[in-house]
Amino acid sequence: MSDPHILTPEQQLAEAKQRLHLPRIVVICGSTRFTAEMNEADLRETKAGRIVVKPCGDTKSPHGLFSDPVEAEALKTRLGDLHRAKILLADEVLVVGGCIGDSTRAEIAYARSLGKPVRFTHPEVDPAV
Repeated sequence: MSDPHILTPEQQLAEAKQRLHLPRIVVICGSTRFTAEMNEADLRETKAGRIVVKPCGDTKSPHGLFSDPVEAEALKTRLGDLHRAKILLADEVLVVGGCIGDSTRAEIAYARSLGKPVRFTHPEVDPAV
């Protein structure tokens, strides 16, 4: 029989956020081709009093950090891991954009496996529907 006073790390995090009186944390997910829409969603969510975290930017656009293909692939992997950590930290997920690719679909599945609520700017793209 397990001790009812022993909390999972996720439960400890939720309790700590409550004790700190933190606003809800929303992580934005979606294709980086929707960067403008993500920025707009960031503004709306922030105006509503939520803390917003989102992808670092468009990894498909030219940038010095992505010039070496080997380093770029390693960075892409690290950024994916970091984004999953953002999902774990968040209270809910907001999926931005009118279509969903494989990476976003995996992020939605991960969020739902953690019991995180998932909202969509375009509800018709929800893979669960």
